[in-house]
Order: sequence, then C-alpha cells, then structure tokens
Amino acid sequence: MAHRLGGRRKNVKKGFQFTFMVVGTSGTGRTTFVNTLCDSNVLPNKICDNPEDAHIEEGINIKPISVDLDEDGVRISLTIVDTPGFGDNIDNERCFHEIVAYLERQYDDILAEESRIKRNARFRDNRVHALLYFISPTGHALREIDIELMRRLSPRVNVIPVVGRADSLTPQELKDFKRRIMEDIEHYSIPIYNFPYDVEEDDEDTVEENSELRALLPFAIIGSDEEINVNGRIVRGRQYPWGAVEVDNPKHSDFGRLRSALLSSHLQDLKEITHDFLYENYRTEKLSRTVSGGDQEDASLNAEDMASQSVRLKEEQLKKEEEKLREIELKVQREIQEKRAELSSKEEALRSLEARLAQAQLAD
Repeated sequence: MAHRLGGRRKNVKKGFQFTFMVVGTSGTGRTTFVNTLCDSNVLPNKICDNPEDAHIEEGINIKPISVDLDEDGVRISLTIVDTPGFGDNIDNERCFHEIVAYLERQYDDILAEESRIKRNARFRDNRVHALLYFISPTGHALREIDIELMRRLSPRVNVIPVVGRADSLTPQELKDFKRRIMEDIEHYSIPIYNFPYDVEEDDEDTVEENSELRALLPFAIIGSDEEINVNGRIVRGRQYPWGAVEVDNPKHSDFGRLRSALLSSHLQDLKEITHDFLYENYRTEKLSRTVSGGDQEDASLNAEDMASQSVRLKEEQLKKEEEKLREIELKVQREIQEKRAELSSKEEALRSLEARLAQAQLAD
C-alpha cells in the first residue's frame, strides 16, 4: 500500500527518524521554508555578498542539520540537509556530482553496516528519504538545470518539486506555471515522487488523499517567520500593499499539505520506498560492479557476504509479505464479524416485527 498506517502505529511510541534534503538556487525560499516548517531559526539567512568577492565561485556546501520536532505527541528526529551554493556557478556540473555523491555515501554506509558480522547498535541511518527541489518562480517552464537535476537525482531519492516564493505570481500565472512544469516532467520522463496509489489494493481514503496531493504538484510554497494581523487573527504570513498572504491558508499556499505529507501521512511511505526500491536498486548496481571487478574499493565484500545479505533481505521481504497477509486476513475476519453482527441484528428486528404482527392479528 502507498500509505501504510500499520507501520506508523508501531513506531508512534518510539518516534520517527526522517531525513530530507532541500535543493534550489539562491532566492527560491529554501531557508525560509525550513525555518517555517520547524517554526524556529534552523537555517541562518544568507548574508549579502561582498561586491568585491562576487566573482569568486565557492561551489556547493552540503550541510546536514538535526532538529527534534513534536507532531501531535509523536517525536520526530528530523535531519535537514541544506545545499547552499547550488546553481550559483556558471558551470554547475560539480553541484550535481556533489549531491549524488552525498546520497550514495549514505547508501554505502548502510551496505557496509549490513556486511558486518556484528552490527553496531549505535549506527544511525542517514539516508535521505525525500528531496524538495525548489523551482524558481519564473512563470515560464522548467529550466535546463531543473530538468538535469531532477533527472539525475530521481534514481537515488524521492524528488518532490515545489515552486518557491509562489506569492510572486498571480493565481492564474501560478496555475499555468504548475501545469507547464508537470508537462515538462512528463515529457522528459522524470520519475518524481507523485504520491503513488493502487486503486485495487489501497482503501478509498488513501486513493482520495493521494489523488488530491498529486493534483497539487508541484507544491506552491509561501514561507514566512513573521506573524501578521489579519482581521483580528494573528497568523504567519506576509503583508503587502495589496493585501496579506497567509502561510497556512490552503487558498494561498500548499505549505500545510506538504508539511503534513512530509511529517505525518507519507513519512513512512517515503522511508519504505527509499529502502525497498531506491536503496535496493543502488545495492544491486553496487554489488554487480563488485562481482564484475569494476569497483576495487569494495573488494572486501566477498561472495559469502553478498550471499548472506541476499538471504537476509529475502527473509525480511518474506516477513513483510507475511505481515501484509496477516493484516488482510484480520481485516477480512473483522468484516465478516461485522456483517454477521449486522445480519443477526436485522434477524432479531425481523423476529420482533413478526411477533408484533402476530399479536395484532390475535387482537383483531
């Protein structure tokens, strides 16, 4: 199922660990979004460049930052990976390589840990479960850098496109811009995270929720760490001469829906897709290169290690399938019991009605 509540219930008591990356050129609203999401000054605002140093290309600087959040009583250990410097150079090829290398290093750490005879109890899984790509609100279409980044990174991470600083566009401009972005994504066959669902397997609520979220792509984001007064209400937003824009108002911004998806409804699904598909694909590629001798640095992963990993992964997969079957069986049993109870209640009502009719006939 695309949206697994069962796994979420098991982890509610101990909380969740979740990692997402924010990527976008300077001025697209990455920093403001993160600070609005966490409701605190997690990322510092960029200090204005010195004109004398403007010609110096510093390159990308990947910085993971950890913060603990409390979502409706559930603790979330959140790691946010910021990427300042992306897109600021004339040639951004190095930026692509740096981000891909960072994502793959986290997979390599997991692969190495799985190869150990004795696991490290304090090992921390730092795989990136989602990447929010901030598209500059040009109002036209995707740029070459947008297409190239999403195309390169989508095999390694769940890419979720967002339009930053969406309040710089009129409602109609924003609507047309979002449509053209999705047309480009489809045209270039970029496999973004589109809130997958299966009509045959998933329940109606999941299908409806994921359909609504898919229709919002790319999310139009407005962030602000300021509070303003709107008709006597204190809300997070921005005040303009022509009116106010509220961060948490769904008519103004998709911020609330995106935040809920990331930290609540789709957190587990993003983690499972990362492990079951993205990591598994990378692991297969990596071990295949090792077997063929194309990756000498991983020579320590011998055939016996790979065989034991394969058996272990198959066992884990079988266990998951068995759990799913048990859940389905329990659901069917509950439905049968409910139907029996309902039928019994109707039979009892029918008998009662027949008895009253018989008494009425006798009285006549």
